[in-house]
Formats: sequence, C-alpha cells, structure tokens
Amino acid sequence: MSINRVLLLMVLSILFNSLLLAQNVKRQHSIGSSLFLLGNFAQEDPPRYFQLNYGYEYVPKSFIVVEAITWTYYEPLGTYGSSSRSYPGKIQAYGIGIGHQQFYWKGLYSTIQATPFFQQFFDLKDRKIGDGFQLYLQLRLGYRFEFFNKRCFLEPSVAFNYWPINTNIPDSFKEVDNRSVNYYLFEPGLHFGFRF
Repeated sequence: MSINRVLLLMVLSILFNSLLLAQNVKRQHSIGSSLFLLGNFAQEDPPRYFQLNYGYEYVPKSFIVVEAITWTYYEPLGTYGSSSRSYPGKIQAYGIGIGHQQFYWKGLYSTIQATPFFQQFFDLKDRKIGDGFQLYLQLRLGYRFEFFNKRCFLEPSVAFNYWPINTNIPDSFKEVDNRSVNYYLFEPGLHFGFRF
C-alpha cells in the first residue's frame, strides 16, 4: 500500500473515531479535512495532499482554527491547473496555519488564516535542490451544513489566497514563477468534519 493511501486512511480513521467519541453536548471542538484529499487518487503525479483541521469555539459563533497541511505541486500556484509551463521538477510544502472562523447568520461564515510553509524544491530527477519559506494568507467565505444533531458538517466555500513572501526559489523555478501571479482568487473548497 502506498504512503498516500496509508496517510489518507490515518486521517479518515482519526475523523471517524472523533465522531464515535463525541459525547460533549456543547461540542466546542471540531476536527475535519478537505475533499481535495480525493486528488491523491489521481493516476499521474498525485498532489500528495493531506490536511487536518482542528477548531475550538471559544465564544458562540467564533472559532480558533489550526490546520496542518502538506502538498506537492508541479506548476505555479497562481495559475494552478491552467499554467502554460510546469516547473522543472516539483515543490513539496509543509505547513501549520492558524486562523479565525466567524459565523454570522445560520451557517454563513468567513475564515481568515495565515500558514507558514517550509518548502523543498526537487529537480526532474527527484533530487532536492533547495529549501524555501512561503507565507500563505487565505480568506474563505462559505456556508456550513450540519447533520446528525450538529455532530457532522459539510462546508462548501470559495477562497481568496495570497502569498506575499516566497523565499529561496531556485532560478529554474523562478523563471516559471515570474510569468505567474502571487494570488489565486475564487478557489472552490469543500471541507467536512465532526464536532465533539
């Protein structure tokens, strides 16, 4: 079994167990992830995308959120999925972000988050050629649908992403990045999770 499938099974197991153990009536805590995990089943060059979110409702309708996330990408983030050129290799990014999620009316919410990423750059022969740092900022607008006595939720959303800091990019990658922007608007999202 590949490492991608093992990590995916671990994330799903943690989420399922948190649902089974959810006995607290207040349910101030939540744990979740993103359906982008399904991209790991892509046949060619999977993104190795993993995400685990934790939220704590410190006052009604206001959450502190922490997100552990990693992914691998082969083209600039600003034009991801529509880039005319790919990197001469890949970037693996690892980060832990913190943010604030605010609910307004029923399930309508916004989340603002900052995630510092440690980046590793690899050439086409899968040799590491450098390390870098990226600060990734995100504003997410969405709606939370709750199920099973508010224990489970699904959050369709749209995100506005901006990375003002991106350091130590190898020249061969920088040449491709210079033709791209440092933001990505209207990124669709579909988070899911459990409250306990």
